[in-house]
Amino acid sequence: MSVFRQSDPCQSGVHSKTRMARTLGAIVAHSRSGDAVHKSDLQFGDRVIVTTRNSVYTLCTLGGDSFAVSGGWFDQNADAPVTVTVTGCTYGGSMIRQDVVAARGLFLEFGNRVSTTRIRGVRVVPWDAAASDGQPALPC
Repeated sequence: MSVFRQSDPCQSGVHSKTRMARTLGAIVAHSRSGDAVHKSDLQFGDRVIVTTRNSVYTLCTLGGDSFAVSGGWFDQNADAPVTVTVTGCTYGGSMIRQDVVAARGLFLEFGNRVSTTRIRGVRVVPWDAAASDGQPALPC
């Protein structure tokens, strides 16, 4: 016995499955594009420069999900740099990629519930501990 009546195309799942497949397909394609900076790719001291529609943020990797963040909202509303976690990136809705620090086209969400406007560009600047001439310099 069929749960859906074939006479009603919306109830048959045809339209909703097609719409969902396009949306999921776009998300899958974006996730494989290689534009994303993953948390696992960053080392202590690495800087991530994120340019959004409205601001520029500088994130200095402290380890795990923690970053020293300045720019944008943090410069306007807090004593930057602020130590905060990065929750991940969203596609503009409630689905979040927790493994990603930043990716072009997505929205960065911090642990303090601050979300950025759409990301336009991302650049990673590796920290070179050797460049500090053996001094115990902090990267951030």
